[in-house]
Amino acid sequence: MKSGTKILAAFILNLAFSIFEFIGGVFTGSIAIISDAIHDIGDAASIGVSYFLEKKSKRPPDEKYTYGYSRYSVLGGAINTLILLVGSATVIYNAMHRIIVPTEINYNGMILFAVVGVIVNSGAAFFTRNGESLNQKAVNLHMLEDVLGWIVVLVGAVVMKFTDIALLDPIMSVAVALFILFNAIKTLCKAVGIFLEKTPEGIDVNELMSHILKIEGVSDVHHVHIWSLDGQNNYATMHVVADSERSEIKESVREELREHGIIHSTLELEAPSENCADKHCRVEFNAFAAHHHHHHH
Repeated sequence: MKSGTKILAAFILNLAFSIFEFIGGVFTGSIAIISDAIHDIGDAASIGVSYFLEKKSKRPPDEKYTYGYSRYSVLGGAINTLILLVGSATVIYNAMHRIIVPTEINYNGMILFAVVGVIVNSGAAFFTRNGESLNQKAVNLHMLEDVLGWIVVLVGAVVMKFTDIALLDPIMSVAVALFILFNAIKTLCKAVGIFLEKTPEGIDVNELMSHILKIEGVSDVHHVHIWSLDGQNNYATMHVVADSERSEIKESVREELREHGIIHSTLELEAPSENCADKHCRVEFNAFAAHHHHHHH
């Protein structure tokens, strides 16, 4: 299934389910289920947003977005994660309230709803399990969270039915919320890193430069910029000072970049006699280069 279709399937399941769940919450008198329903409606909304952004992100580059639209997917992931953070905070808040003011619950109804909840959400999690984009990962995190939430509700309902520890319900929902909070923050940091043009994970700029400087005929490399469009496709631009056969050197440099997982590169080749307009950039990186040459001997 294409990522868009997967997200759409999850959206429809989730929306239908949250409505069913809200009715269930009112019927059983379980605030855990009601707060879960509200949280799920938020989920469904953010998955809807994800769906449209994921779909948009598949468009090829045009004159409006010369880099293409893949960052729309990252944006979807970020929005999604923010909604998740708010949702988790709400759940924690409700649970705290419940610890102070315990309520009467229809345990049998709760068990029944929880069983259905686990089944439906496992289906949705299964649909979205192997997403590559940050957006899909965020959607899958939502789904996993829902499965976890329901397993917790189920276990809690069974335990509470046979003992009388009503506190278990809110305490468990806090545990799940904290787990989600932690993962959501990680996803959000990734998305923000992409928007801030952070060097992609797993690429060591200094090492890359020292490799390029080792190529026959390359005397200097500066203006090195490496970024990622969406966490999957990496881009690089750089100025390479070369004295010999241009096209061969270009090929060698591109080969080196490909080994580092960089598929798109723009190389500016300069002759040693040329004076690069931007001196400060050069000085800064030359310090690196000299330092590296010194190390490699």
